[in-house]
Amino acid sequence: MADLIQQSSLAIGDLSWYYRQQTPVGVENPPTVLFLHGVPTTSLSWTGMIPKIAQAGWRGIAPDWIGLGSSSTPDKRDFAYTPTAYLDALTAFIQKMPLGKVAIVAQGFLGTVGIQYALRNPDKIDRLSIVGAPITATNKLPWPLQQLNLPLLGEVLCQDPLMSEKIMEKGCKLVIEEEYLAQYRRPFLKSSDAGFALLAIVRNLQIAAVTTEISQGLTTAPFPVQLIWGANDPWLPAEQTQSAVKLIPKGELAILPDGAHYPQEHCYPQLSEVLINFLKRTVF
Repeated sequence: MADLIQQSSLAIGDLSWYYRQQTPVGVENPPTVLFLHGVPTTSLSWTGMIPKIAQAGWRGIAPDWIGLGSSSTPDKRDFAYTPTAYLDALTAFIQKMPLGKVAIVAQGFLGTVGIQYALRNPDKIDRLSIVGAPITATNKLPWPLQQLNLPLLGEVLCQDPLMSEKIMEKGCKLVIEEEYLAQYRRPFLKSSDAGFALLAIVRNLQIAAVTTEISQGLTTAPFPVQLIWGANDPWLPAEQTQSAVKLIPKGELAILPDGAHYPQEHCYPQLSEVLINFLKRTVF
């Protein structure tokens, strides 16, 4: 079914968004699920889930964030790589598609931009699913990403074409199949721009300010919110979400027993099942 996923690009100003999508067969005007990946993954990480979502009746769209994968990797003088810059870029992407009202699935560090978008635009959101993303002030950047913040060392590490896969495998707690790693590696082998874009992303995440906005905003979110956490997440412990979900009006928590930080990579069947049940629900 993954071979039915379409791959396209969308130009908005000087930026080019690469995205994957699949539309359910025989469904007129299907609802849309927007999948937003974290750092340093790409839309490739959602390719196990998108077909399952389409089979269940939803149109699945997964873009590569600007600076990652096959989307533009502009110089930091042309794109600030801050949460504000990403929010503006995501807003423009959603408007130009256009997507209308969507369900957002936001994962990991940088997926926080999708959460911020939802909280700032509640009238455009059907529901929000947060998959292992920092949402409280206690959440910190993990050491594999913190290293990129170190002067000089960060500049060296970001040019290692194996850097991203090392981070992902530590987050997944397993070895990712080579065929997928080769695709993640490709942008870093083609140009140094990919590494410097990753460096700019990590150095501008503004975790403290972003998690403060998110933790406060979730307490008044008018739409259903689902938290999905891997029980074995090494960077964002699942225990921290148990108190957070109690403060969300229409919040619920699902723990994936076999999941770690990137569950869409290594246990997407279970993640898909939990997500589809949430999407189908009409009463909260």
